[in-house]
Amino acid sequence: MGKSLSESLSSFNDKISDCIKTNKSIVVTTHIDCDGLTSGSIITKALIRAGAKCTVRTSNEFSQNVISGMKRDSRDFHIVTDLGGGFADELDAALSDNWFVIDHHQISDEEMDNERVINAWKYGIDGGVEICAGGMTYLASMALDEKNSDLAGVAVVSALGDRQDQGEKKSFIGKNSEIVKVAKEQGLVDVDLDLLLVGRETRPLPDALAFTSQPFIEGLTWNRDACLSLLNSSGIKLKEGGRWRVPAELSEDEKRAVIESITKFTSGKNATDIMEELIGYTYTFPREDKMSFLRDGRDFSTMLNSCGRISRAGVGIAICMGDRNRMLREGETILTEYRKMIRNYMNVLANERWRISESQSCVMVNGEGIVPETMTGTISSLIAGSPKNAGKIVILRTNGEEGTIKFSSRKSMGCKSEVNLSLLMRNGAEKFDGVGGGHDAAAGAKITKDKLDGFLDYLESNVINVQITDNSG
Repeated sequence: MGKSLSESLSSFNDKISDCIKTNKSIVVTTHIDCDGLTSGSIITKALIRAGAKCTVRTSNEFSQNVISGMKRDSRDFHIVTDLGGGFADELDAALSDNWFVIDHHQISDEEMDNERVINAWKYGIDGGVEICAGGMTYLASMALDEKNSDLAGVAVVSALGDRQDQGEKKSFIGKNSEIVKVAKEQGLVDVDLDLLLVGRETRPLPDALAFTSQPFIEGLTWNRDACLSLLNSSGIKLKEGGRWRVPAELSEDEKRAVIESITKFTSGKNATDIMEELIGYTYTFPREDKMSFLRDGRDFSTMLNSCGRISRAGVGIAICMGDRNRMLREGETILTEYRKMIRNYMNVLANERWRISESQSCVMVNGEGIVPETMTGTISSLIAGSPKNAGKIVILRTNGEEGTIKFSSRKSMGCKSEVNLSLLMRNGAEKFDGVGGGHDAAAGAKITKDKLDGFLDYLESNVINVQITDNSG
């Protein structure tokens, strides 16, 4: 029988203590998305506090090339966060026992037995909705020293970034709910029911509504003029003196007026779904400045995603580690650029209709030549968030590095398909000498371009034409 989570974390603590005592250097390798930047930052901060010689770096993906680089690295010990699933044997061969992977993506049965893999699924925890890599590294940091409980707030941001707010009205479940409780008790996070508008603390009301794409509201999302007209008709006060008001400043009566106006605008079959998506729990960081995009947890997570996706991951890590000066200002600029890029990609995909093919169960999107490899997850999530794609699986592809094709798949709101996207992408990629994996509702794959036709046929057989039940156990 395998170790319990507490036993695995105790082994991790023993190994790190040994590294510190023997003056070994440690390098943390983490992913570029919000969960990657937060998890890498959490464990790095905990290691530095413990007295370890430690550095952190990021990677867009994990591969044999990355492992070869780790083997050549002069550092003595390696910790991989939010990456590394499926590579335990290769890590053993290259690094002996001088490594740990701390992760939450689904892994094969073979990897469950490797004691250096600390993965949520090994311990009966659903890594898709109950905890992410940030949460797992938070637990690891607590094993090093319980004083690291002040890192719970960053772990909350990681869970928001991975869209694990899947409980009732965007609450958290499982280990995530326990971490939120710690963050609340420490005064790090306030949790309230509110309108889930983008830029709750920072954006003028018309902009906040226009940039809210989860849910995607046809006619309002990315249409500021329409949003301004709707808000004016609601009768609420949009400016305080010469300054635009932000969503966080609305009174309860004003929020109800906004909700009523949106309900009238969206009258139809999707109105109820949209309102359910638009009202939920918010996670506010009271120690951050008012009007700062770090004050709202979801905006914080979006900023971190933006840093990683446009090759500025170091800025995101610095902010997670506590920098509130130059790096914070850079983060604001990066976020603005990132949102502009997203709008451009979505507009092109909407206008070039030949790129999108739909079936009863699936939406296939060709983003080649438009969507960068690092943005596939972001764009596929947005497409999956559109009400017109409700109930379907969205699969987006684009060009990758060195003659590869990158796929990103998402289950949309209300999707009842029994297809496990993690298994679909992992098994499919392996058939064509590629790599893949993720979660039941969100996964990715990468293959070489010469295997594209075969992989598309595989997807057609397993998603587009049939609704399969996964019996692989």
